[in-house]
Amino acid sequence: MAKIRRVADDEAGAKLGIVVNNEDTLKNIRVVLTRPSHPGNIGAAARAMKTMGLDDLALVQPRAFPHPEADTRARGGLDIVRAAHLYDSLEDALADCAYAIATSARHREMRHETMDVRTAAHAALATARSQRVAIVFGNESTGLTAEEAQLCRLWAHIPADDGYSSLNLASAVQVCAYELRMAMLAPASAEAEAPQLASVAQVAQLHRQLVALMSRVGYHDPQRPRQLLPRMRRLFARAQLEVDEVNILRGFLKALDRER
Repeated sequence: MAKIRRVADDEAGAKLGIVVNNEDTLKNIRVVLTRPSHPGNIGAAARAMKTMGLDDLALVQPRAFPHPEADTRARGGLDIVRAAHLYDSLEDALADCAYAIATSARHREMRHETMDVRTAAHAALATARSQRVAIVFGNESTGLTAEEAQLCRLWAHIPADDGYSSLNLASAVQVCAYELRMAMLAPASAEAEAPQLASVAQVAQLHRQLVALMSRVGYHDPQRPRQLLPRMRRLFARAQLEVDEVNILRGFLKALDRER
């Protein structure tokens, strides 16, 4: 039976986005399975990760885990299954990540930046040279919810046939893992060093602080839900805020609130 570890909120947010440089950038990439229904898919996904050099597996509210079928399907990736971290929410799983990429065949009206998985892999590697990146997969049947999608900074899709574009979860993980490995093996280019992006947790703190202030001044009424908050999350996702920028905005909001 797999040995698991559930990560508490305070531990998940202890290190906000800063990862020591790693020779193998794939070690800075986390595969997140959100609400997986079938334990066999967890094991098969771990096996897919193992073949491409990925080893950081996060599980958000899995229906059945640990489970013998997950162990069986993992084969040589059993160590990844046993080291998998459990989280109560996707936000917790992404707290220390600077960049999160959602994967889906569905094209919702989320207005997120969208690209094919090959292009997304190069974007992920550019950040993973110095910071943690997450590749997020949704539930086998329902995918990611709108709220979960808003935590990710871009969407990646596998350009499958339009007549039937739905891949098995583990197959999707395998394709993404392969593209990440190929991106890593590509000849190095003379690209500028990637900026130090704010972590998902840091951006979430800014979002909560802004919402609280808008509520206090009467601009946002929590009792009357509207599209304001999702639009703000999309704005922050597109902006790809850096750590210093988040600190400036939070400092300004604090001073504004104090002035009131």
